[in-house]
Parts: sequence; C-alpha cells; structure tokens
Amino acid sequence: MSSDWPLVQLVDLISIKHGFAFKGEFFSDTSTDTVLVTPGNFAIGGGFKADKLKFYSGPVPAGYKLKADDLIVTMTDLSKQADTLGYSALVPEHSGRLYLHNQRIGLVEIKSQELDKLYLYFLMRSREYRHHVVSSATGSTVKHTSPSKIMSFEFRLPPLETQKNIGRALKLLEERAEISHKINLTLEQMAQAIFKSWFVDFEPVKAKIAALEAGGSEEDALLAAMQAVSSKEEAQLTRMKTDQPEQYTELRATAELFPSAMQDSELGEVPEGWNPGTLHDVAKFPNERISTEHLGPDSYVSTENMLENKRGISTASSLPSSTSVPAFEPGQILISNIRPYFKKIWLANIQGGRSPDVLGFKCKHDHTTEFLFNLLYQDQFFDYMMLTSKGAKMPRGDKKAIMQFVCTLPPIKLMQRFSDRIKPFYTLSNSNNTESKLLEATREALLPKLLSGELSVPEAKTCIPPALAPAREEN
Repeated sequence: MSSDWPLVQLVDLISIKHGFAFKGEFFSDTSTDTVLVTPGNFAIGGGFKADKLKFYSGPVPAGYKLKADDLIVTMTDLSKQADTLGYSALVPEHSGRLYLHNQRIGLVEIKSQELDKLYLYFLMRSREYRHHVVSSATGSTVKHTSPSKIMSFEFRLPPLETQKNIGRALKLLEERAEISHKINLTLEQMAQAIFKSWFVDFEPVKAKIAALEAGGSEEDALLAAMQAVSSKEEAQLTRMKTDQPEQYTELRATAELFPSAMQDSELGEVPEGWNPGTLHDVAKFPNERISTEHLGPDSYVSTENMLENKRGISTASSLPSSTSVPAFEPGQILISNIRPYFKKIWLANIQGGRSPDVLGFKCKHDHTTEFLFNLLYQDQFFDYMMLTSKGAKMPRGDKKAIMQFVCTLPPIKLMQRFSDRIKPFYTLSNSNNTESKLLEATREALLPKLLSGELSVPEAKTCIPPALAPAREEN
C-alpha cells in the first residue's frame, strides 16, 4: 500500500537543467534540420506535440542538444491559465534532425537508481504535482516556475519494479492513442492528395489529353484517366475488371466524368466545362440556433477549443453565458473567424452549438460535404480569409468577402463522386478519434489510482474495456 512507501522529494532524485537562450533572429517557421524545442511543443495534459515546430538556423552552443527519449518539462507558459506549465514530455525520435534545448524548458536528469524515468514522466502529469507547480508559479501574463519549485514536490515513492510496471502500463495506452492519431493524419493526407489530383492539378483530364495526343482512341484516354484516378497500372486494372467488377465499373464511371480537353479562364487553364465560381455557389451560412441548456463541453465549439493547423477540436473548458448560440449539424464545416492564420477547421460529426466567432458552412448541394471540406481545407482559402479580414491586432474574417472566394467548380456529379470516394476516410477517422478520447479518459482515470497505490497494475488492466486493451504487452 502507498502508506508503506517512503515520503520523498524530487530534489533527492533528480536535477533540472535550464536550456539556452537562443537568439530570435535565427528562428524560422521554414523547415530545416534543426528544431528548437519550446513550450509550444507540450500538449495540455503532457506529452510532446510535433505539429508546430520552430526551426533554428544559428550557431549551436555545446551542451544543449536533446536526445530521443530525454525527459523535459515546461518552465514557462505563455497563457494566464498556465495550461502547460510544469508538464512533462519525452523527446521523440528525430532521425536526421537536431533538437535543441530552449531556455523555457528544463531537461530532467535522474540521479537516483530508485526512480524510473517513465514513472516520473506520468507523475509529472498528476493532479497533485500540477497543483504544486501552478500554485507556486509567478507572473501574471506569463507564468513561470523554476527547477527548485518543481523539485520541492513531495510524494510517496513506490518500489522500483512497481514504478516500471505503472509506467509501462500507462505508456501502452498513450501509444495506442498516438497510433490512432497517426492513422488519422495519413487519412487526411490521402484525402488531400486525391483532391489536389482531381481539382487542382487536373491529372485525370491531363491523362486523357496525353493519351489522345499520342494517337490513342477515346477508350485509351478513358483507361488513362482510370489509371490517374486509381493510381493503378493497366495490368492491375485488367485484374480488377475480373476480380472486382463492381469497383471497376464505378471507377470507369468516375473517369468518364472528367473531360478530355482544357479551356482558358480567368483562373488560367481549367478543364473544359468547368467554370470559375465562388464559394457562394457551393456553400451557405446556416442560421439555426440552439439553447445553451442542451450543450456540454463535448458539444460546444469556440475559437478557444478549436485546434490550430487543421487539427479539429478539443473539449471546451467553459460554456457560453447566453441563452442560445448558433447551432451546427453533422456534415457542417466549422472554421474559426478570429485570426484565420491559425487555420482552425473541423468537419462536424455531431450536433451542437458554436461561438458567433466560429463560422459554420453548409453545402448547397446534397452529398458534397467532403468536397466542400477539402476546398475550405486548402491553405489558399485561409490566405484569402487573412487578405480580406478586418482588424490588425485580432484579424477577423469578413463573411461577405469570404463567400466571394474564387474557385474552379467541377460538375456537381463529380463533387458528389469525390465525396463518396473519401467519405470512408472520415468515418474511420471519427472512429479513431472516439477511441483516442476513450483511451485518454481511461489513462487519466487510472493515473491517480496507480500513482497512489489504490490500484495495482493487474487490477488496473481489468478496468480497461477489452476493445481498448493495448495490442501488445511488455515483458
């Protein structure tokens, strides 16, 4: 039991080294081989975020290079709420890159053989540890902590083998959630690649043109478009015709929707019959409202709980005080209208309410949701939102101007065919998101019970639903 575990302070077990104050003149958002690890790379709740890296091109002093699996903590948080202050993260594998140790994070060095690093990683995400760090933080706009304040944290230390078992069990749950996240990233990249091929680079159209210019027949041109649409070779399509006749017929029907010529337009060369249009031609702003008494943290979306760089939403930390807010339905696209350069976008799969600062987009044509989402997902659209926004300190998108965003419009049937093609991607992504939330909730529920000794690792495993149980076990 935990009452038998010795009471210790972190100062007896670890040391924390401050990073180096790298000069801002060498910072860049352009990808290089050198990454500066900052508080922005810590997720709320702990763990490493690699979606918003800051790159560095200046001189590198000795002693500030991070290795994979190094344990680091945030010493500074730029929000008044100290959302990530003191949280821990493990430096990920960074083959081919150099990760640097910024002055706003601390590198944890374990000096006692009685402490397991993976256990400490999760201990630094516990409620008691967080209360200790945040309650002793200094600063109003920018919150700070220090190695001495972190290391004064007192806790009961389990036997080393118990620590290792706890750390492994919690890490397996975390890794399972990370796998789901990586799968979702791949699915999104696949959807974007198909959108770019069909509606930006016009590859099926150009494949038809190339086949005809080479002296081929209309059937040869159609076959070339089928290859462009499916990324399959001719021999693979021949087998597909025999082994999967329904899929072959559907692929052929899709290829037939692409023309075999280009035409000049105000947007440059576009497929024949495709005309320049505006967002107003395919989308509208819905005006339904919902009572706030029907909303909860999982069904309310504001700019605060929309994630940057097209990563969807998180759970809301607060609910609106008004009696009603704009509503949204499954299949609508939500975009933050504040500071469009943050690129906050989400394809809703539930019913809920949104802040007036979150725009809702609804398709004008049935079964074109995924087409509209991918159109709005483009960086070009967010750049246009910024270009037409109002305000300097806090740019806000202009709704009237937004609907004038110019785009090339394919036939509605092709929008629908694209949506049908990639809809399964988003169905699987939603399933993965649900699983990840359950895994995170399970981990958060087990964390305090394991650290306090209320549950042993074997007992904790019985609390994990079989469908969420990690696929592998540590020896």
